Amino acid sequence: MTHTAEPAVAEPPATETAASIDVEHLWMRLHAVEERVRHAVAVRRAADPDPDDPYRGQYLTPEAAARILDEPGGLDVPAHEPWRAPAGSVLDELAGRFGLTSQDVDLLLVAVAPDLDARFERLYGYLNDDLTRRRPTVGLALELCGLGGAASARFRLAPGAPLIEGGLVEVTEPERPPLSRVLVVPDRVTAHLLGSARPDARLAGVLDEAHEDPTAEAAQVRRTAAAAGTGVGLVHLRGRGGDTAGLATAALRAAGLRPLVLDAAALARRSGDVPELAGVAAREARLTGAGIVLGPLEALPAEPAQRARTLSVLCAALRGIPLLTHGAVGWDPAWAADTPVVLTVPAPSPERQAARWRHALERAAGSKAELTGDAEALARAVAAHRLDSGQLRRAADVAVRTAALADRPVHPDDLRTAVRAQNGAGLDRLARRVEPGVGWDDLVLPPLTHRRLRELALRARHREQVLGQWGMRPGGGRGRGVIALFAGESGTGKTMSAEVVAADLGMDLYVVDLSTVVDKYVGETEKNLERIFTGASAVNAVLLFDEADAIFGKRSEVKDAHDRHANIESAYLLQRMESFDGIAVLTTNLRANLDEAFTRRLDVVADFPVPDPGQRLALWERCLGDRLPRAGDLDLGFCADRFELAGGSIRACAVTAAYLAAESGEPLTMRQVVTAVAQEYRKLGRLVLESEFGPYLAEATQA
Repeated sequence: MTHTAEPAVAEPPATETAASIDVEHLWMRLHAVEERVRHAVAVRRAADPDPDDPYRGQYLTPEAAARILDEPGGLDVPAHEPWRAPAGSVLDELAGRFGLTSQDVDLLLVAVAPDLDARFERLYGYLNDDLTRRRPTVGLALELCGLGGAASARFRLAPGAPLIEGGLVEVTEPERPPLSRVLVVPDRVTAHLLGSARPDARLAGVLDEAHEDPTAEAAQVRRTAAAAGTGVGLVHLRGRGGDTAGLATAALRAAGLRPLVLDAAALARRSGDVPELAGVAAREARLTGAGIVLGPLEALPAEPAQRARTLSVLCAALRGIPLLTHGAVGWDPAWAADTPVVLTVPAPSPERQAARWRHALERAAGSKAELTGDAEALARAVAAHRLDSGQLRRAADVAVRTAALADRPVHPDDLRTAVRAQNGAGLDRLARRVEPGVGWDDLVLPPLTHRRLRELALRARHREQVLGQWGMRPGGGRGRGVIALFAGESGTGKTMSAEVVAADLGMDLYVVDLSTVVDKYVGETEKNLERIFTGASAVNAVLLFDEADAIFGKRSEVKDAHDRHANIESAYLLQRMESFDGIAVLTTNLRANLDEAFTRRLDVVADFPVPDPGQRLALWERCLGDRLPRAGDLDLGFCADRFELAGGSIRACAVTAAYLAAESGEPLTMRQVVTAVAQEYRKLGRLVLESEFGPYLAEATQA
């Protein structure tokens, strides 16, 4: 360095934006830092015997070493009056949010100067007497602020001090002595001082979009906002079916804070980075005056110790920042040192649910308002589903796009399909998924059985209103599930009826495979069932336990260890069915084998009798359909009167007869139907009798 007459600090670009006006005082204050640096350089040059030495900073002469030993330290920078940033400026807000003193602000400005004006790099290298060290050291920063290295102010750059704990300044090179360590200001802090609102890049993939619940009740929003303003600001919103995340966002905005939404599922995938991400999120919240929304908590690691570690780290880093967690699970005191205010968010009423769908559909349609359709009718079509805010928005978006392809308003079937698509694949590993392909018109059942099925559908559709809002199932840890029993002989339509109910509700049907449930090892069957119940509660589906008497059988007298463990298994199922939140159907051929305690917990019991002749005729017509060509001799009335078959057997006979007709290349004949019936009789172990087959006995005996 051969001169000190440098141009003034570079001015910010002359724009008319609010950001440039807001940081104008920052550049003005940087002029003061430059004046101190200018003075320090002048003092250094006055005592330098060879200021034009091109190798300065790369070696130390004996004379320079002697001078260092003889002279006191310091740059003789004069002390300056305490300075306070203009009210409302970026520095003033920064000082308030991080608890900075005027000394802290001065130290921050000294540290950030090289990031704002590249000339400071060379100036700091000169003052450090090391051209390779182009950022201020702790000692240099203190001296430029008129403070000695031994002053108490040096602890403003120690661990736990606001500048360091808040992440505004980092002290690097820990292997060096404290005064020789280098100060670095993170890029995000520099960008914030210059008016940028873009979050730290390390939060990419963890931050979620903030969506406010437009239907949230004003009183509930005010209560949540008030809770976030008390104590350490920790609030837990517990709900199922309500928009807890949207309520948290609305409450933070009502409190004058920006919502910063952390995706719990993304945090679970990056569990090893949680400590770093927690610190970055805390700094981001303080920089921007934000509150944190975290959830759903059930998406965090399922292992209790790992979930507790994750939440304890987050709560510790975010202490003092409004933190609103949400989810369907309750708060475990082991998760954090602080205990939150827990608020219950009830499921929305039918009117509010319709308003949520209307808002989501209109938002998805944008200017194409004609695509949204009747929100109330659409909401009724999926009233049985429990959706969080994200699932609801995604389903509305898919439904609107599907309708746009056909250039028509959204149809209830569009919404049902879109809602079904929101189910995860977790239950697929435990049960067989069946996408319903039948409807009410495909059922041939007695009127009483048909009414029971309709009752099951209406219970599932209105359970939130009846059990939740009206409190018709209070206390005892009871869930809001709907459980039905279908009892009847094999082939009477029990599984098909469950499929029809699922189709009416717009849900998938999951058939539990008993081979994935029953385990010979003690306790494993209960664990498998727990996984199934938990998975079913998390998706919008109808759960079908076929041949339920295999696992819901009666408890017996204990004679040995096997009986005791079997009874424990039944007792577990009794408790679990009580707390189940989903929709389940149990089917059995032997109703008498079910434990009476299970029967008490059933909401609907539907009996499936063997069909009478009139119902059998309708079944023959349905099973053969209208696309299979029929010969003139086909007498379905004779088949319905003579052959006492259940619906499943009639369907099997119709399929077999259709294959025979396809092989012959001719329309379906009575001979082919009789042949198919005779084969079904033999499969069922029944005799082929003349009293049943009559004039077709010869064809039957030859089958």
